[in-house]
Amino acid sequence: MNVRILKNLINGVWSEPSAGARMDIHNPSTGEVIADAPASSKEDIDLAVSAARHAFSAGDWPLVKPYERGQMLLRVAEMIRENKESLALLEMLDTGKPISQGRADVEAAARYFEFYGGAADKIHGETIPIEPGVLDYTLREPVGVTAHIIPWNYPLQVASRSCAAALATGNTVVMKPAEQTPLTAVELGMILQQAGVPDGVVNLVLGEGHTAGARLAGHPDVNHITFTGSVPTGTEVMKAAAENIVPVTLELGGKSPNIVFPDASQDEAVEWVVKSIIQNAGQTCSAGSRLLVHADCKASFVEKVIHRMNHLSMGPGESDPDIGPILSEQQCRRIETFMKKVEADGGKFLLGGTRAYVSNAPGGCYFKPTIIDGLRPESEIAREEVFGPVLSVFAFETDEEAAHLANSTEYGLVTGIWTKDVSRAHKLAEKVKAGQIFINNYGAGGGIQMPFGGYGKSGFGREKGLEALRNYTQLKNIALKM
Repeated sequence: MNVRILKNLINGVWSEPSAGARMDIHNPSTGEVIADAPASSKEDIDLAVSAARHAFSAGDWPLVKPYERGQMLLRVAEMIRENKESLALLEMLDTGKPISQGRADVEAAARYFEFYGGAADKIHGETIPIEPGVLDYTLREPVGVTAHIIPWNYPLQVASRSCAAALATGNTVVMKPAEQTPLTAVELGMILQQAGVPDGVVNLVLGEGHTAGARLAGHPDVNHITFTGSVPTGTEVMKAAAENIVPVTLELGGKSPNIVFPDASQDEAVEWVVKSIIQNAGQTCSAGSRLLVHADCKASFVEKVIHRMNHLSMGPGESDPDIGPILSEQQCRRIETFMKKVEADGGKFLLGGTRAYVSNAPGGCYFKPTIIDGLRPESEIAREEVFGPVLSVFAFETDEEAAHLANSTEYGLVTGIWTKDVSRAHKLAEKVKAGQIFINNYGAGGGIQMPFGGYGKSGFGREKGLEALRNYTQLKNIALKM
């Protein structure tokens, strides 16, 4: 395989890192080196932020009309779709995920630019009645230079959802993709250039989190930070932002439950319970990693889940299996560390619990789909994000107990409720502390239009939908005495 040579995009120029340092990018499916990327330094971040500041304050970008910004974003959406197969292939190579999931991610990226392109000229203020002779009104203005620190599990999707919203509202962008998965971010930068986005409006710096990422989070000339990733790193990002009094939007993961009642459509619920934990090999912030099932149907329902998981395929992304690889050896070892604690925490394996060997991809890291029963709800595995295809099962007898179990972690990102009793579902939805609740479905086809974010340690602020536009605007009130 040819090794791709990647560069940074700063002020419209594809450039080498200032210190000359570079790093290898690996295909998780095989372990092969697929790209050679900049390991950028503080100086590269400074150059990118300076370019974004100039484009926002003195370049052509402030003169671009809102509807023209929208037209650019719509062109980006069109170009993403025109390059769907090549982008899906790069996403598959970068993350290891099955090619069909790569294609779904590309379509989601296009939809983000489409959605926010349509919204660009519909961001309104309002008039406020004060008293006769006073005209009071509000304006929503762009915040300025926005920083986007992108995770490794959904690089193209997450880059698109935050950058599209920031550009729609007239901001400039400095993006730092995860050091493990920069390929599609580079392609997105090229597409944005080709769509007519002026130089300096979008800047892309590749590098490691502890150097380039840390500098971006703490840069004094950044006006907003969007971060998706782990709680410890999110905490550091927030601390760095606090030094400069910069607002942040944090999406930090979850320990999301599916709650299943006896009257639910069992076969449909089984299918979605399995899908919600195996997508991207469980390396998804909104993965349905806990199964809370009514005691009256627990045995039969869990048996169906086991049967379904026993028939899943596993392999490299290009074979389009049900489950692809874990991103890295480091991540696989992290999952194994959790598995070693299962028995001590009162649990037993109903399925899996170990690595899988894939004969046609011996260099990749694969983990068997895993089901654990009997864990104490307060145990670490029951409460912490494993980030792998690992499902923990718990029984409940009353609606109150279901709500208590659902709320028994420090996270609150997503919850699925499965019942035909609409009244019960709505009452339970009110009690569960989660940012998104799905009743008799899970994920709603990607939910581009739906606000997404969490309670507790799942973070704060909302991405997706029109609500996300608030992240990238600041409100000004003007009162005119006539």
